Amino acid sequence: MSQPHLFITGANRGIGLEMIKQFSQSGWKISACCRTPETADELNALAKDNEHITLYPLDVTDYQAVSALANQLRHLTIDLLINNAGIYGPKGSNLHDLDLDAWRQVFETNTIAPLKLVQAFAPHVAASQGKQIAIISSKMGSISDNQSGSAYIYRSSKTALNQIIKSLSIDLQPQAIKVIALHPGWVRTQMGGPNGLIDVEQSVNGLKQVMTAESGIKTGHFYNYDGTEINW
Repeated sequence: MSQPHLFITGANRGIGLEMIKQFSQSGWKISACCRTPETADELNALAKDNEHITLYPLDVTDYQAVSALANQLRHLTIDLLINNAGIYGPKGSNLHDLDLDAWRQVFETNTIAPLKLVQAFAPHVAASQGKQIAIISSKMGSISDNQSGSAYIYRSSKTALNQIIKSLSIDLQPQAIKVIALHPGWVRTQMGGPNGLIDVEQSVNGLKQVMTAESGIKTGHFYNYDGTEINW
């Protein structure tokens, strides 16, 4: 494969930023998207030092902007598309404390936006050699893993996302595009908080190994950062 191309959203901090660090160190060309790249100091510093990193402003819930960027990049192929942008919403949403407006916002970002992004950029992936889409989900979206209840807003957004990922893996199979869900672990980031079990470097190192394994990944499956499979 010639220099592979990674397209990633939510690139300005946490897992997205670390993805850019590790993939750039492996010689990938990277298109990095976030809402306001001009304020992302560390991301800008990375791009300044590496001519193969290009930054694009993108709000993933602005679907006209998503389509416009897809058209702008229509001559590029994307070997790996990582849909990383996501939000948690209100902490501790429980049966007696549900913010419906926040719930709609979380669904827009975590569930609808990833599908719209794939819809726009699937032709770029299909034209590549890598032909892979990875979407950051969460074990909190696994129905079989839910033993503690609550967290209705975030859990439901990721459960719905997992169903979208499964359908995409079927619908894009004729184009030989593989689509997987990834659980990054409980990571010490702004979203995960200070009590996370692993740091961002360990999470991304594991996720990167899953996505680039020589043995390949099975489309339509849900992977933990350590490579083990998670039940839907």
